[in-house]
Amino acid sequence: MRNISLLVSYDGTSYHGWQCQPNGITVQEVLQRAIETITSQPIKMYAGARTDAGVHAQGQVVNFHSESTIDLRSLAKGINSLIPPDIRVKTASEVPDDFHARYSAKSKAYVYCILTTTYNSPFYGRYAWHIPYNLDVSPMDEAIKCLMGKHDFSAFKKKDEVYHSTVREVLRAGVKQRKDFIYVILEATGFLRYMVRNIVGTLVLAGTGKLTKEGFLGIMESCDRQKAGPTAPPKGLFLREITY
Repeated sequence: MRNISLLVSYDGTSYHGWQCQPNGITVQEVLQRAIETITSQPIKMYAGARTDAGVHAQGQVVNFHSESTIDLRSLAKGINSLIPPDIRVKTASEVPDDFHARYSAKSKAYVYCILTTTYNSPFYGRYAWHIPYNLDVSPMDEAIKCLMGKHDFSAFKKKDEVYHSTVREVLRAGVKQRKDFIYVILEATGFLRYMVRNIVGTLVLAGTGKLTKEGFLGIMESCDRQKAGPTAPPKGLFLREITY
């Protein structure tokens, strides 16, 4: 029995998120069906991150156990021949038996993209939150630095979502601008559902001058979701990388 890991990228626009569910097609469903066709056996697949509907991935990692002897290059090529072009297996590798895509992960990095042109782009509209005015990146970057380290992120979780612990450790946080694009970068040991998108929605308030660094810190320390900003749309969010 081999433990096989895949590095996967996908455009999440047409999918109801990663995880299989009864009310819509998901990335996991499409990928798992193709793997089972190639290996001629049912599998149980694990993912490093469960991205929500409309969220994209450049570096999703999955693993599954299989008795198939197919070589890894042919496996990746075969899967790609059976799945739509908005999902791609980038690499396939054999990993130690105790490797688990989710529980072996040390950190996950996300990037959120904002487009600040006057008119939305027909080319980037699926991959960025269009805000038709300029944002001041400096206060956004100052505010996001408050998140570094271990904190209770209840203020940025999905409303009414219940967790055993809402404490997470942020390892990297920054806001960068490249011409008309603003990128919010967050790397942490783990994330609450909607955490990145709620942080981005709150940072935009800082970018418009409606929220100070101290105000942003106060929101985090309040642990009150109602005090934070709106939830940014999913289309600007990318799972960039999972570190093991």
